[in-house]
Amino acid sequence: MMPTATPHRAANGPLVPQDPAEEGLASVGRVTVAVVEAYAGLARRVLAGPARLGRTRLVVVDGPSGAGKSVFATRLADAVAALPGGARPPVVRTDDLLDGWDDQFTFWPRLEEWVLGPVRAGRPGAYRRYSWVRRRFLDRAVAVPAGPVLIVEGVSAARAAIRPEATLSVLVTAPAGLRLSRALARDGAEILPELRRWHAGERAHFAADGTGAAVDLVVDGAPDLPHDAGRYYVRRGGGAGSDGGAR
Repeated sequence: MMPTATPHRAANGPLVPQDPAEEGLASVGRVTVAVVEAYAGLARRVLAGPARLGRTRLVVVDGPSGAGKSVFATRLADAVAALPGGARPPVVRTDDLLDGWDDQFTFWPRLEEWVLGPVRAGRPGAYRRYSWVRRRFLDRAVAVPAGPVLIVEGVSAARAAIRPEATLSVLVTAPAGLRLSRALARDGAEILPELRRWHAGERAHFAADGTGAAVDLVVDGAPDLPHDAGRYYVRRGGGAGSDGGAR
C-alpha cells in the first residue's frame, strides 16, 4: 500500500461542503484528511466482512452525478476478481433501472423486486435495462447471480433503507463544477435543464438521508493527491467507518 495519513489541503481552502452529500466529512484545521488506499486491500476486507444480504456481501456506491461512482465500482469489481480464486462480482448501475428523468429516486421498488429480493433469498436476480434513446425498458434481461459479492452503484444506492444490509457503503464526492462538466461531456449540453433539476433533487436527498455521515467510506472522486488511479483510491476523512474497512 502507498503511504497513508497524508494531510491534503482542499482546493479552495477550508473544507466547506459544496453538497449536502459531503456533510460529516472530517477536517483538521484548514486541511481535509486524505489517505491513499489500495483497491486490492478494500476487496479483501469486503470478502472478509459479513454477508448481510442473505449470503451475499452487498457493496453500495453512492454519490452525486459525475462524482466518479461508476469508475470506483468498476475498479473495485476488478480488484475482487484479481484476488486468488476470485470471481468478478456483478455491478448493477441504477441508471439502468430508471424509468426516465422523473424516476430519480422512485426506482427502488424495481431494484428490490428484480435484484435485491431474489439475491437476499439466495436466488439469481435479473433486470431489464432502460433505453434512454427508445425511452422504454429493453426486452433482454441481465442476469445477476447470487454470489459472494454484489456491487450496486448510483445516486441514492447507499440510502438509509439498504445500509443495514450492506457489508460496505461508499460515498464518492467531487466538486460541483467538475461534476457538471463531466456530465455534459458525457451526455451532451442538451441535457442541461434536466441535469440542473436532477442536481437539485440530489441535494435534497443527501441532506435528508445524511449519507455523508452514515457511510463506511468517503472517496474523493477528483483527487489532486498523486497516486496510481488504477490501483489506488483516495479516502477522505469522515463517514461512519472512517478507517475505510468493511464494518
